[in-house]
Amino acid sequence: MNRIFLDVHALQTVPPSNLNRDDTGAPKTAVYGGVPRARVSSQAWKRAIRTSFKDEHLLDPAELGVRTKKVVELLADRITGLDASVEREAALRLADETVKAAGFKTEVPKRKAEQAKKDAGPAPAPESKYLVFLSSRQLDGLARLALEGAADITAFLKTKENKARAKELADTRHSVDIALFGRMVADVADINVDAAVQVAHALSVHRVDNESDYYTAVDDENTDEETGAGMIGTVDFNSATLYRYAALGVHQLAANLGQGLREDEPRTEPVRRAVEAFVQAFVSSLPTGKINTFGHHTEPDAVVVKLRTTRPISCVAAFEEPVRSDGGGHLREAADRLAAYALDVERAYGDPETTLTWVLRVGPATQKLVELGTETGTLRELAAAVGQAVAEHLEKPA
Repeated sequence: MNRIFLDVHALQTVPPSNLNRDDTGAPKTAVYGGVPRARVSSQAWKRAIRTSFKDEHLLDPAELGVRTKKVVELLADRITGLDASVEREAALRLADETVKAAGFKTEVPKRKAEQAKKDAGPAPAPESKYLVFLSSRQLDGLARLALEGAADITAFLKTKENKARAKELADTRHSVDIALFGRMVADVADINVDAAVQVAHALSVHRVDNESDYYTAVDDENTDEETGAGMIGTVDFNSATLYRYAALGVHQLAANLGQGLREDEPRTEPVRRAVEAFVQAFVSSLPTGKINTFGHHTEPDAVVVKLRTTRPISCVAAFEEPVRSDGGGHLREAADRLAAYALDVERAYGDPETTLTWVLRVGPATQKLVELGTETGTLRELAAAVGQAVAEHLEKPA
């Protein structure tokens, strides 16, 4: 298969906020170009992207997965959903044996076991020792396997054939989010999934110093004689114009997804849907750390998407020398730098014969970016254009 990459670049300005906290509660930072920058970790933004798939209805629920330690309970729900006559306790036992046969270690959490004993309640369900990422179709397949061996699940799954089936069911028909972001299982390395997407930590294009907000809360029931605050505290924050970047290996995504949901759909269709959903989710998603405190609801001011057959290229070096504000903000200078650097790096390392570029932007400050490629009017149009181009590239002979 041809190697195909998508580079997605975005400039996004956020007001005072604390999108992604460190262990002290302060916004995460990094030193780049010799000065401190605001930073939002890739993990935080990937979580926001995965949430957007569901919340924005970008993909069918059947094309999404679940990442949880409570995989035994989740599988038990699937089992009783397929056969309502199976009692809950029996479903949990079937689920636990099947999950272990697939290669995932489970145990009853000590804390929950002690609480159940104290309350003289039923034994809690086992949990996996780590987060398990399984697709909806994988859970359904494991549930059907469990029901097939329900008469004696232990003996059923002891056979080499059925144990292999359990592992195979956990390693085929991956959901879009698993295909995009990968899966790592230390105990069962042979069912690991290489991520198709690499997401960079978002960095401010300029120097940022964290600030602290001192706040008080009043007790509504206080009388006039009772002065003073009912609560005091501080919350750290910053504001920044962020450069965001992700690289999507379309060929890896296609390999991870395999065949589509329907036998009659073209092989490129599930990849096209996944690409369009990813572009929309990457652009519109937003980490929700302290969002009730700051209400930092913004969209990117500019998005540049490149489809290339060479290798991914980040443009973060455009901001290695921090943008300095003359009192007029950072966005215009950031957009001008991104446009100039993208043209320079494409001239030196790109392939103009095979590279396609789309631009989505808001406001006059981002006008310079139009020089990079085809301007689209809406995010939906951008995603559709990228998806169509990806499908056409996949259909070309290797």
